[in-house]
Amino acid sequence: MKALYIALLNSWRGLVHGARTERAIRLELMLLALGLPATVLLGATLWIRVALLASLLLVLCAEFLNTAIEKLCDHLHPGHHARIGIVKDLASAGAFAAQMLAALVWIAAVIDRL
Repeated sequence: MKALYIALLNSWRGLVHGARTERAIRLELMLLALGLPATVLLGATLWIRVALLASLLLVLCAEFLNTAIEKLCDHLHPGHHARIGIVKDLASAGAFAAQMLAALVWIAAVIDRL
């Protein structure tokens, strides 16, 4: 139980740090907060609501991982480096793919609702 509690504290510290220091994470947390009530209105079934919320959580997860990769790269090599730039671009592409998946899910839910 203690290990689980410590893991929860570590995750909470990461969430708070990300929210305080990263504009993209703050924006995605705001989208998640707005998405919660929108999910109730838009989702006709439980599974549609789950898909809508899961897509927003996936975007947030991808952004946290992207931020972690960028911070690690900056720590290891603070100056401009072409290979580090490729790593950062790949992480950014992963976050973008998650955003596109979320857009697809939300667009499908809107079309389904109409």
